[in-house]
Amino acid sequence: MSGKKNKHRISSKKVKEQTSGKSRTVAIIIGIFIILALVYFLIPQGSQEWKVDKDGVLSYPENRGKVDVKILKTESGSNYSLETISFQSKDYTVEGLLRIPLSEKKVPAIVILPGATISKEGTERLADIFSDMGYASLGIEQRNRGGVDFAYDFELFKAGKEPVEHKMVFDALRAVDVLRQYPGIDPERIAVVGESNGGRFAIIAAALDPSISGVIGISTSGYDTESEIANIRDETAIRFYRSIDPDTYLRFIPPRKFVMMHSVNDNIIPIDLAENTFKKAKEPKQFYKVTTGTHGYSEGMLDPLGNELKLMFQ
Repeated sequence: MSGKKNKHRISSKKVKEQTSGKSRTVAIIIGIFIILALVYFLIPQGSQEWKVDKDGVLSYPENRGKVDVKILKTESGSNYSLETISFQSKDYTVEGLLRIPLSEKKVPAIVILPGATISKEGTERLADIFSDMGYASLGIEQRNRGGVDFAYDFELFKAGKEPVEHKMVFDALRAVDVLRQYPGIDPERIAVVGESNGGRFAIIAAALDPSISGVIGISTSGYDTESEIANIRDETAIRFYRSIDPDTYLRFIPPRKFVMMHSVNDNIIPIDLAENTFKKAKEPKQFYKVTTGTHGYSEGMLDPLGNELKLMFQ
C-alpha cells in the first residue's frame, strides 16, 4: 500500500512540475509579447522629423513609417484598376489617383507630381501613358496645387517652423511610401516624374531617398541660387533658398539617373534655365530637347520617356 502511495506522490509531483513548467512557458511568452508591444507602441516606427544643415540641405529620415491609406473610390479599366485614395502627410491630407495595370507579377511604379495650379486629374495623361508601358502610377494633389510662396516660407523658416515647400517634398516621399506598400508593386523599382514646379519637388525628393530608382523632370529647372547669394548677407536666407533649390541636391542623385525633357518653345520656363541646371548635374544624366508643344509634356517626349524609364527599372 505504501508503495502505491509513493507512486501516487511521485506521479502527482510530476504532474505539478509539468503544470508549473507549462505555466512558466506561457508566462515567458506573454512577457515577450508585452515587451514587443511596448517596443512597437512606445518607440517611433518611423519619423517625420525635418532638418536643414549649415549648407542648406534639407533632410528627412529614410524610415518614415507606415502610411495609412484610405480608398475613396475604385474603378476598372480594360487593362488597369484605378483607385482614388487619400493618406495623411503631416498636417495635410493628400489625395491621389493610383493606377495599376493588370498583371500577374509585380510592376514598377511612378509618382507623378503635376505643375502649379494642376490637380491630380491633370496627371491622368501621363498615367495613361505609363499604364500602357506596364507601369503603375500615383498622381497626387499637391498642397496649394503646387504653388509656392517664398516670402511666407522664409518667415516660417526664420521662426524655426517647417516651410510649406519642404512639406511638399515630404508629401512626394510619402507617395513613394504608399507605392512601396501595395502588394502588386515592385518596391525596388519606383521612380519620380514631375512637370514644371512638380519637377522641382521630384528632384529634391529623389535626392533625399536613395532607394528611388531615378527622376525625370519635364519642363522644369532649378533656381540658380548660387549665382544670387553673392548679394545676400543673411546666412539664414542663404540656407533657406538653398534648401528649396533643386540645384542644391543634384549631387545626391548619382548613381541613379537624372533626366530632363524640355521644349524649345517653352514660354513659362525658358529652356536655357533648364540647360543651366542640367550642366550642374553629375553623370549619369540625359537631356532631351524637343520641338513639340510648349510647357509640360508633349508628344516629342513619348519615346525618350519610355526608353529612360525602361533603363531606370532594369
